[in-house]
Amino acid sequence: MRQGAFVIAGFALLMGIVAFPAFAQSRSVNYETYIVDNFDNPDEVDWTWTAVGSKFITEGYPVLKYFDGMPNAMRVMQTGPDSEYKIMGVEFKFNRQGDNWVDIIPMTTQENEDGEEETVPYEIPFRGIVSRIDMWVWGAGYLYQLEILVRDCFGRVHALPMGWLNHEGWKNLSVNVSTGIPQTSRYIGDNQNMTLVALRLRTKPTERVDNFYVFFDQLKVLTDTYRPSYDGFELINADFTEEESSQTNESAVQEDTGR
Repeated sequence: MRQGAFVIAGFALLMGIVAFPAFAQSRSVNYETYIVDNFDNPDEVDWTWTAVGSKFITEGYPVLKYFDGMPNAMRVMQTGPDSEYKIMGVEFKFNRQGDNWVDIIPMTTQENEDGEEETVPYEIPFRGIVSRIDMWVWGAGYLYQLEILVRDCFGRVHALPMGWLNHEGWKNLSVNVSTGIPQTSRYIGDNQNMTLVALRLRTKPTERVDNFYVFFDQLKVLTDTYRPSYDGFELINADFTEEESSQTNESAVQEDTGR
């Protein structure tokens, strides 16, 4: 009797081992790395960067500016002169120590209700399901922390810690995106992307806060861009505005009457 139980248990275990690879491979993936912003051509992307500080920021700061150059680790892969490549720099100081921060925010220009152009915050949409975010950051030894603020597909903002900036010179910082952050919805028509809200520099409360500057280069992500296709995929985000509906109804009447 006991021997029979062992045989059954062994068979069940064998079937589980055989079935697991098939189950694990049931979902296709297409991993790729792409550059969100290399800061080389600020006029050729859909956004501009601006910096804003918290309550105790010194008047006239923060200052955001572009410079020629790149990290030496990247230079070996480039063939053009330094003038073709740029980095983004931010300088700031605060009037007192504390929980101070500076947000570096993407912005875009759009028309308001009066038809006038205005600059508003812009959230950069990521492609696919992001696994990791990384960028080159120049540090000056200060105990400041860099965070990436992202918004999930349901509208919640998450702060992802990239690391401390108490290193000297260029360093590649990265953060893995938790699978607990929802990036896609199971409902068709819902937002299916995570977006980048801002880069946040936060000071350690006991660290000095005078005349700090930092540089950034090549913000990129590792992402799974696979998307299943199905019959009717083109109907996602169909427009049901009243004008569209009226035109559709009018066209249907014309077809029925032969006019």
